[in-house]
Amino acid sequence: MRRRYFIGLLGGAAFVWPLASRAQQVAKLPTIGYLGSATASTQGHLRAAFVQRLADLGWVEGRNCVIEYRWAEGRRELADQIAAEFAKLKVDVIITSGVVSIIAAKQAAPTTPIVFAVTADPVASGVVASLARPGGNITGLASQGTDYAGKQIDLLREMVPSLRRLGIIFNAGSVGATAEMRAVEDIARKLSLEVSDFGIRGTDDIAPAFEALKGVDAIDVVPDPLTQSNRSRLITIAQERRLPAIYGTREFAEAGGLMSYGPSLTDLYRRSAALVDKILRGTKPADIPVEQPTKFELIVNLKTAKAIGIDLSPTLLARADEVIE
Repeated sequence: MRRRYFIGLLGGAAFVWPLASRAQQVAKLPTIGYLGSATASTQGHLRAAFVQRLADLGWVEGRNCVIEYRWAEGRRELADQIAAEFAKLKVDVIITSGVVSIIAAKQAAPTTPIVFAVTADPVASGVVASLARPGGNITGLASQGTDYAGKQIDLLREMVPSLRRLGIIFNAGSVGATAEMRAVEDIARKLSLEVSDFGIRGTDDIAPAFEALKGVDAIDVVPDPLTQSNRSRLITIAQERRLPAIYGTREFAEAGGLMSYGPSLTDLYRRSAALVDKILRGTKPADIPVEQPTKFELIVNLKTAKAIGIDLSPTLLARADEVIE
């Protein structure tokens, strides 16, 4: 009787120990909190690029790491909630983009390593101390939109030779987007253009923005999680008004926007995976310099140009990295 009991006990232990071991193993997997600044539909391809590069570096989701996905939809209150949730989950690193989401993560998890895949001027917004020595618990890749604002205006002038009045739409709740708007504004005024800007804070502000900018010859839409989340709405109204527009990322042109010029977000998200890899292997964010874009893209949507009656020069089309027909 005792022998049977002892064997049964051993059998039960043999059954329990592996389960306990597996549970312990899962609990030890590094966890990445993915705070998508826009929506899954507008940034799903960026997530895929990040996850694929992470796998190339040896971090396979579900095998030796866990990724928790959340989407802030360009809304500050959602970013705050998600960041607080990640803090409670005690994730090992947070990956995000845009000043609003970065600051939300910084406030909720002041000691958790944070990597931003892209943001405008992280020094001016107070995200990092400097690009070379970010300090604290944050590093990433800076889009530095102020650096290529002049190129965007040159392209607009080439596209619309009669350009005299320029309208700018930007996220008024973002320090980075506001800085980029001012850079565009300064350059445009130096070129003797009349400039009007309209800051939006949500979807309901988009139609009033176009109404307020009635009479401009073209618009520049500053890239930001809020404008990215609402790109279909922005593009639709611009087309309805037959208004030439330039955007900061190729995703706008692919969705029907007339033209885009700026850094490749897909490339930046791939590169951000390398920074996450370094942190998971023990490097401190403070010791990882903030990187900058190396790949810029000019995308022209010829179909949209024809629809709104814009004749694009062969020279401009020849310089485009991609022409959507």
